[in-house]
Amino acid sequence: MMTLGWGLPSRLCRLITATLALALVAACMSSGGKPDPKDPLGGPALPGVDPRGTAESGLIVGHRLMAAAEYELALDAFTRAALEDGLSAEVLSGLGTANLGLGRLGQAETHLRRAVERDPDWPAAMNNLGVVLMERQKYPEAEQILRRAFALDNGESDAIRENFRLALAKLDQSTHSDPQQKGYALVQRGGGSYLIRTSR
Repeated sequence: MMTLGWGLPSRLCRLITATLALALVAACMSSGGKPDPKDPLGGPALPGVDPRGTAESGLIVGHRLMAAAEYELALDAFTRAALEDGLSAEVLSGLGTANLGLGRLGQAETHLRRAVERDPDWPAAMNNLGVVLMERQKYPEAEQILRRAFALDNGESDAIRENFRLALAKLDQSTHSDPQQKGYALVQRGGGSYLIRTSR
């Protein structure tokens, strides 16, 4: 009979090796067939990933980032929402509002005009378009848009009411001097609002 190190027969060595391997597998599977979540050094259990969990919608994330004045990240979130859900009025409004926060007035106007075309009875998108138009010094059109937003909202939103008042003042004073303004109030569907501060 052939023997291996320590003078043990080879068959006995294979039997010991197999027994040790089975014992090791049994130790790893001691928690109901699941591997022990602790690391080999006995550290705390690692957090798992719930495969049934769902990611937050791009719209929700975008609105949160807008409220935190993280306009570049909000633009990314609204772009993701456009890929997920298509270019709805709310997605277009989010894209426009984020671009406004970044000072990209041309892109903001384009997106907000499209949002108003898709949902002409939505005062929040109309308000935000009016703000862009005021920023671009298109005061007559801004006043008309904000007047319509104010009427659709029945005067309930403080932000829309204040922006409408500013548009009237700017229209009245545009031939004399542009009034200094610290900021405009932007609104979103669902009652949330953002405040865009301008440098002028």
